[in-house]
Amino acid sequence: MAENLIFDEKEVAFLKELIRNGVPFMIVGLSAAALQGAPVVTQDVDLWFEDLEHPGIAAALKKVGGSYIPPVMQNPPMLAGDAVNLFDIVVHMHGLGSFREEARDAIQVPLGRFKLKVLGLERIIDSKRALGREKDKIVMNVLSDALIAIRSGQKK
Repeated sequence: MAENLIFDEKEVAFLKELIRNGVPFMIVGLSAAALQGAPVVTQDVDLWFEDLEHPGIAAALKKVGGSYIPPVMQNPPMLAGDAVNLFDIVVHMHGLGSFREEARDAIQVPLGRFKLKVLGLERIIDSKRALGREKDKIVMNVLSDALIAIRSGQKK
């Protein structure tokens, strides 16, 4: 797992502020797969928070000049600002347990002297399988092959 291949300095600052403020969160989706070495690309980084009302989120956003936009009708909650434009908020992961259940087995990825919680590749695959979207089916073989490669590398 390579350190910090997908974040610029502003984004790293936001993630570090979340960690400093004790916000329970993890990176999920294809960005989480990429952080574990899967050869995939994505346009955003999905953040799954245990509690969107955690005061540390507002503190982290304030520190980096970002804003929280609450959900309105069919629009999900969002983040706005230069330091947080890359991030999307995920409120539910299909086919998985609760945030707390999934966080117990999350992978730790280095981010400087900090560690990011990242949903494990096997659970990412489970969630994409449960969703069953066409775009998820297309990437499933790549994710499965990456999981096999990661597991075989861990056995050595």
